[in-house]
Amino acid sequence: MAKTKSVYVCQNCGVSSPKWIGRCPSCGEWNSFVEEIVNKEPAIKTQIAGFETTVQKPVLITDVETTVESRIDTNNNELNRVLGGGLVNGSLVLIGGEPGIGKSTLVLQVVLNLKDKRTLYVSGEESVNQLKLRAERLKFKNPDCYIVSETSLEQVFVHVQNVKPDLVIIDSIQTITTENIESSPGSVSQVRECTAALLKFCKTSAIPVLLIGHINKEGSIAGPKVLEHIVDTVLQFEGDQHYMYRILRPIKNRFGSTSELGIFEMQQSGLREVSNPSELLLTQNHEGLSGVAIASAIEGIRPFLIEVQSLVSSAAYGIPQRSSTGFDLRRLNMLLAVLEKRAGFKLSQKDVFMNLAGGIKVNDPAIDLAVISAILSSSLDLALETHVCMAGEVGLSGEIRPINRIEQRIHEAEKLGFKKMIIPNTNLKSLDLKKINIELIQVRKVEEAFRVLFKK
Repeated sequence: MAKTKSVYVCQNCGVSSPKWIGRCPSCGEWNSFVEEIVNKEPAIKTQIAGFETTVQKPVLITDVETTVESRIDTNNNELNRVLGGGLVNGSLVLIGGEPGIGKSTLVLQVVLNLKDKRTLYVSGEESVNQLKLRAERLKFKNPDCYIVSETSLEQVFVHVQNVKPDLVIIDSIQTITTENIESSPGSVSQVRECTAALLKFCKTSAIPVLLIGHINKEGSIAGPKVLEHIVDTVLQFEGDQHYMYRILRPIKNRFGSTSELGIFEMQQSGLREVSNPSELLLTQNHEGLSGVAIASAIEGIRPFLIEVQSLVSSAAYGIPQRSSTGFDLRRLNMLLAVLEKRAGFKLSQKDVFMNLAGGIKVNDPAIDLAVISAILSSSLDLALETHVCMAGEVGLSGEIRPINRIEQRIHEAEKLGFKKMIIPNTNLKSLDLKKINIELIQVRKVEEAFRVLFKK
């Protein structure tokens, strides 16, 4: 009989314990320890069928010949931008996101649009018939796409040997299990071992693998943290299910930048690439409406204009409310304190609600000026001019601090027909005014910006 014993493993961080513990001593999570069976016999190593590993020898770093990484064009400009130019051969990519946000739709759409590439789509959550129905809705184009419903890692490698694909999709990593471990699917040990085996397969075969992963209630990738360390690229698929926009952000990327951003629009026929997000994030006409300001933001290297909406009203109860959608609530409280201390506007007894149109989340501090302008516009019930946009970071002393990539922000405002733009005074020194066809208004403090906006 095989000698077995059970250990308790934290499902949040992967720490093991010989007995059950209520609170994890490593990550501090409560009630996260689950009993798992550990086999004491030597585990049989997972055989990667058809791909033999070679023994590596240490070499001098000066003797290594550098080559340009060959990439696979996914025929999706937004995904290519986030990946750094395409899918690198032999890379392991993890895509995570909320349930129903469109992870499987995005990956299947990319697979169906690939040309001259044989792909293998392994689904542990859907049947073959369900995948076929989704492919028909997405307008099937790739005749060399193989699909299989499988949860065994050993059988997945057998299918890979038979099909010999150029790209492998695993949907999802939490449903794949290996026979070497006797724990349930989705456990820390199963996810760790299966991902490690797939990484070894990627590096020995030079075949890229796309993994779809679940997330926990905190919004991070479900499973052990080592999962994100193993893979080459981690992409986060974000968006509100009540809105049609989806954002793809790279959290980790060994072959590109992590400051890029991909924007998609969810439609009945799949995800549509949004090449110009400014036109979708701006209301066509907000003339005469108070509490609306246009901010020039940048995510990665992409500039776009976004509509900042605010509502300020008298507090109906004793404690005033502070609510923010798409913007950091703590930064909003800081900006409200700056308004009260430096500009003299009393908002401590008023409810303040703020929203970024379109359900998008922005972390760019350059939208601070638009946030306080929208708040003040709603508080005074005075509408701002429709053809004015602004960009500037607000400091604690009320000064307007300089921002980066100012030229890209200005050109984006010009392209969309804006006539005036409020910018920090320090950014004006590095600009070539001969190439700019928009009126630039320089400000040093928030009081100067308010005089320009509310000169009526």
